[in-house]
Amino acid sequence: MKTIRSPHLNLLFCLAASAAAISCSKSTDESGTTADADGPPVVQAVNYPLAYFAQRLGGDLIDLRFLPGETDGDPAFWEPGEKDVIALQAADLILLNGATYAKWRDKTSLPESILVDTSATFQGEFMESGFTVTHSHGKDGMHSHGGTAFTTWMDFQQALWQAEAIRDALVQLLPDQKATIETNFEALAKDLDTLHAEFKSIGEAIGNQPLMASHPVYQYFARRYGLNLKPVLWEPEVVPDDAAIEDLKGKLKDHPAKWMIWEGDPAPESVEKIKALGLGSVVVDPCGNRPDSGDWLSVMKRDAENLKAIAAP
Repeated sequence: MKTIRSPHLNLLFCLAASAAAISCSKSTDESGTTADADGPPVVQAVNYPLAYFAQRLGGDLIDLRFLPGETDGDPAFWEPGEKDVIALQAADLILLNGATYAKWRDKTSLPESILVDTSATFQGEFMESGFTVTHSHGKDGMHSHGGTAFTTWMDFQQALWQAEAIRDALVQLLPDQKATIETNFEALAKDLDTLHAEFKSIGEAIGNQPLMASHPVYQYFARRYGLNLKPVLWEPEVVPDDAAIEDLKGKLKDHPAKWMIWEGDPAPESVEKIKALGLGSVVVDPCGNRPDSGDWLSVMKRDAENLKAIAAP
């Protein structure tokens, strides 16, 4: 399929234009120790999708670091400690998701020249999350889903634009490796185009049938692929209590869904509870953190296979 490219991509890197000139005689890794000054440039990523894109594009040409991936929680709500801030400040590039992701950025002093906002070129496409409730998110503690929706990469056209931003930043950082980075990008772009086409086809097969989602993380996904989706505020590992079930029943009166889309594998008891209400369960994992097995692409392919259950006659 023909992919629409971002029309203003080159503007994204006005803040990162001097990144290629930055060279630290010493840099500090995640443990606070000194990294090899003669090694490849250090690239930090704030979430796993960006880390995956950067690894596909840079490979051994970069020293990729993903600090939030050292925890089990959602990287969106990770907070850097003192050593983490030092490691971030010593990086050659920091790949930001934008769209209010990684709110710690607003209170952390970092060199503007090393920051790459990968969603800057499509800020006009940002969506509101639709939720302002503060709640507990497993190991991440209390947080809110209010404001701008941030799972931008679940729209695979937007994911491509984010990959383009990373490509351009790496070419600025490693101009002698432009040909290699460009070749790697074309392979990644092909994979993203394939995902985009497959999910578009699945969305068309599902049509306008009502769907529920366990969490408000599918705004861009639903918009791009035409899904009639309404979320609740549930966690896959937490069995919904009576109040949550009653709330769901109320939503189903106006939105008679037959399927619940979960962001992770739900507890078996949760599956049984909603099955009693006539809802099946499928997992569409946004994969914001590193998976236990496979990689981002394999998780997205599995998501597509899972979603086909809804489209089945």
